[in-house]
Amino acid sequence: MSETISGGDSETIADAASVDAAEVARFAAIAETWWDPKGKMAPIHKLNPARLAYIRERLVGHFERDPAAIRPFSGLRLLDVGCGGGLLAEPMRRLGADVVGVDAAETNIAVARAHASESGLEIDYRHTTIEALAASQERFDAVLNMEVVEHVADLGAFIGGCEAVLKPGGAMVIATLNRTPKSFALAIVGAEYVLRWLPRGTHNWRKFVKPSELGRALRDHGLAIEDLTGLVYNPLNDKWTTSRDLDVNYMAFVSKALP
Repeated sequence: MSETISGGDSETIADAASVDAAEVARFAAIAETWWDPKGKMAPIHKLNPARLAYIRERLVGHFERDPAAIRPFSGLRLLDVGCGGGLLAEPMRRLGADVVGVDAAETNIAVARAHASESGLEIDYRHTTIEALAASQERFDAVLNMEVVEHVADLGAFIGGCEAVLKPGGAMVIATLNRTPKSFALAIVGAEYVLRWLPRGTHNWRKFVKPSELGRALRDHGLAIEDLTGLVYNPLNDKWTTSRDLDVNYMAFVSKALP
């Protein structure tokens, strides 16, 4: 496997406007569990099939690709922001995309690189920030921004960086949590304290992002929401599915207009 390895300057990363150092440290501490489907990342493993189906369907439609193709993303350059251990980057590579995965936690990148190497996948993982990537003038056809915006320090700065790296005519998929009484009951009390799906303190409910807030931040940077879709968990079959219910988890499909 040939892999591009780019280091990140820790001082630069800490100084980035979108980076919340406490959030980075929290996920760095459990980085070794990314690929354990029964460990602390089990909820993400359960969520992944629904996320992947949505991403595939929306990007195939946006870029007018053959939905029956084995590698429909061939020729597309894709950025996975906050890539963690690579749970989305690896299937995106298998679907044909040229993938760059970035994360502010260096331990996450180490885990992602090791797993990609073991899997024989060529993925460019980097310990860096969206601001640094934007400053480098790299550009991408598609950006994945999954379960990240509720952890950043400055939503506007973060979205601005994502817009800067997205090519005109490109698309971005965002997944996050709505700030509602229902999300507090289910995502905080239920998931972290009752069911213990996630370590306590994984999420800060005050940082959850309402669709209206996300839409405003996107419009401020010339981006448009094309679709909003909810994600709901069914305890009877232990599966996540897409839904019209946006009260807790939701995804947004975002486009950047051509000049």
